[in-house]
Amino acid sequence: MRRITAVLLALCMVFALCACGSKTTAQTSASATDTAAAAASFTPDANSVLNTKVLRVGMECAYAPYNWTQSDDSNGAVKIYNSSDYANGYDVMMAQKICDANGWTLEVHKMDWDSIPLAVQSGDIDCGICGQSITPERLQSMDFSQPYYYASIVTLVKADGKYASATGISGFAGATCTSQINTVWYDTCLPQIKGATVLPAQKTAPTMLVSLESGACDLVCTDQPTALAAVAAYPDLKLLDFTGTDDNYAVDEGDVNIGVSIAKGNSQLVSACNSVLANYTADDFTKLMNTAISVQPLSN
Repeated sequence: MRRITAVLLALCMVFALCACGSKTTAQTSASATDTAAAAASFTPDANSVLNTKVLRVGMECAYAPYNWTQSDDSNGAVKIYNSSDYANGYDVMMAQKICDANGWTLEVHKMDWDSIPLAVQSGDIDCGICGQSITPERLQSMDFSQPYYYASIVTLVKADGKYASATGISGFAGATCTSQINTVWYDTCLPQIKGATVLPAQKTAPTMLVSLESGACDLVCTDQPTALAAVAAYPDLKLLDFTGTDDNYAVDEGDVNIGVSIAKGNSQLVSACNSVLANYTADDFTKLMNTAISVQPLSN
């Protein structure tokens, strides 16, 4: 997400992966059997927030507007653990609200997207607040809070490109496309485009967007906040949202509801997060996301 060399450098610093809808019991908790079994064996270690009152949160710190890295504490940014840099974004804002309500200190851990679930499961961090959708696959190994954002899936194209006038995904037939690795965007959505040439998945959201900016692909599939952040910084991109139409990506609710990932069986932390999130409406989440988008580095 810079005018050629500057564009690429800024993108790598700011953007990097994520998922809208209403919550269901199946999406916000594991099966009763699995949860009961995990709860019976779950014991918080000495470093758990339940003992230390310090919430260790994992995120990429490179996935605007959900999270990004900046050099100072402006706009409420939080120091990144073992770093001189600071983290900010929607995830940081929500994490801080959870901490403030529970009397905890927020500790942000910057890590690769793929390593966050493993760190949650191992207890290296208390939770992931990083734009993770509440998919059935993830619920097999982790528990989740109720959604803290509802993010529709959209498409980014070049504003002057051949697909800018598409009115549904059928208008993308034959396009060259990509998205981020291990996301519903890449695994579920792109295969639904008829005759598409699907390039290898990109490791991060920045490289996904660089692929579009450079002309290596015709479109990328992502979620609405990521796309809004991109077009706010780069007016040569266009956001296409077919939500509510019959010609849209087919996904499950769990693919698009975003929650806090927590070690399986840690019902105390799930409850602590839910007690805070229950006070917010979808409109509240949208307002906070708009605030994050307005202060992200590349939109200033």
